[in-house]
Amino acid sequence: METRKTVKRKRSLVIVIACVCLLGIAAAVSLSGAGRKPYKNLEAAQIASAQVLLSPPGRTVEIRDGEIGELVSYLKELEIYQEDQSYTEYSGQSVVFTLTMTDGAQTEIMEYSPFLVIDGVGYRAKQEPCEALSEYANELLEHLAQ
Repeated sequence: METRKTVKRKRSLVIVIACVCLLGIAAAVSLSGAGRKPYKNLEAAQIASAQVLLSPPGRTVEIRDGEIGELVSYLKELEIYQEDQSYTEYSGQSVVFTLTMTDGAQTEIMEYSPFLVIDGVGYRAKQEPCEALSEYANELLEHLAQ
């Protein structure tokens, strides 16, 4: 026959285990919804050249060396979530940045709010940084037209 002390200990242990499990589940759920910033460590010195294609109007703008730092500041703020290829069902302006890195590698980043497509893989993305990147690209186009 178990003593009251033993029963109390078992109950306490069950409560502690249940709390730990609930905390683990809560942590897993919160981390699964958390975004990640794929360009948070990008530096302007890593980019040899960059250009942006805006469609519409179907115009390409070369980003000058002095403007690459500003582009990088926008890229560092981009936050992506889960993969999502449904961006193909949306319509609107796409803004495609092509970066050529100093090591010769090339990457293509398409902003299509609320999506970000990196080298052909679509992701849901935080809307505000995407919109800021799009506005930046359109300002480049306007500046070129002047």
